[in-house]
Amino acid sequence: MKAININGYGGPENLVLTDIPQPKPGPGQLLVRVRATALNRADILQRKGLYPPPQGESPIPGLEIAGEVKDWGEGVEDVANGMRVFGLVGGGGYAEYALLDRKMAMTVPDSWDFAQAAAVPEVYLTAHETLFHLAGLQPGETVLIHAGGSGVGTACIQMARHAQTTIYITAGSDEKIKRALDLGADAGINYKTSDFQKEIHTLTGGKGVDVVEDFIGAKYLAANMEVLKPGGRMILAALMGGNKAEIDLGTVLRKRLRIIGSVMRSRSLEEKRLITERFSSRWLPLMQSGEIKPVIDSTFPLEAAREAHEYMEANRNFGKIILTLD
Repeated sequence: MKAININGYGGPENLVLTDIPQPKPGPGQLLVRVRATALNRADILQRKGLYPPPQGESPIPGLEIAGEVKDWGEGVEDVANGMRVFGLVGGGGYAEYALLDRKMAMTVPDSWDFAQAAAVPEVYLTAHETLFHLAGLQPGETVLIHAGGSGVGTACIQMARHAQTTIYITAGSDEKIKRALDLGADAGINYKTSDFQKEIHTLTGGKGVDVVEDFIGAKYLAANMEVLKPGGRMILAALMGGNKAEIDLGTVLRKRLRIIGSVMRSRSLEEKRLITERFSSRWLPLMQSGEIKPVIDSTFPLEAAREAHEYMEANRNFGKIILTLD
């Protein structure tokens, strides 16, 4: 089968289309003919040698897939050849065939194409798990979402809007801010031209926000703690701005803050199954009805994975970047 292999760590030029053996499904697994997958920042980190796949997972990049069931392993029930499914995988998405745990497989709605389905798993499951399950975002609260134009950012905006919260976002261009406002954000801050800490102080009348959804890490840590209300919660879901920083523990104590870390890929299979179940029960019906829609920026064929990575690293996308397979 065709797959994108990482031929040495480094830049996008190390992504090589190659032929590798087709995987065989084990107990509880589906073999899926992949029709679409999607890019995530984790793929870039893996390509650079900074985020290896968990033990036992495919070394091929790609954390989410959509396609058709072609075979299954022992113990799998209630599936049929050709059944359209999508879901999270621990690796292997950039390939013609991939393995998907049956209990993490969701049925593709009839009205969706495979690109739409591939745009959902990693970012919408992450958005629900971080904003609602971990941070406990409630109606009437305020949230600051960094990287509002990213895949996770656009998912967070839609979910937080449906939950009737006030939403502030940061993004790196006025165009992305405009699109975030159209998506449901109440206000946007261009982090290249403004100090988000000062802007949040102004927007909230000095009160701050209840929740911060952060993907930057060290660079934003101090400012994030300052913009949180007493009792506020900060979700740390990525470290694009560094992983080491000093912290004023006095601020944490005085304001009774909670700083909560979250990763998806390294979690156990059972945890991922529960995350999928929590997302499906609350949000999948809303997505099936069209009340919430995956945001797709662009699509590339699998063989253009290099160009897709370059596009993401240039921060040009608003929403998801999809790789399609004929």
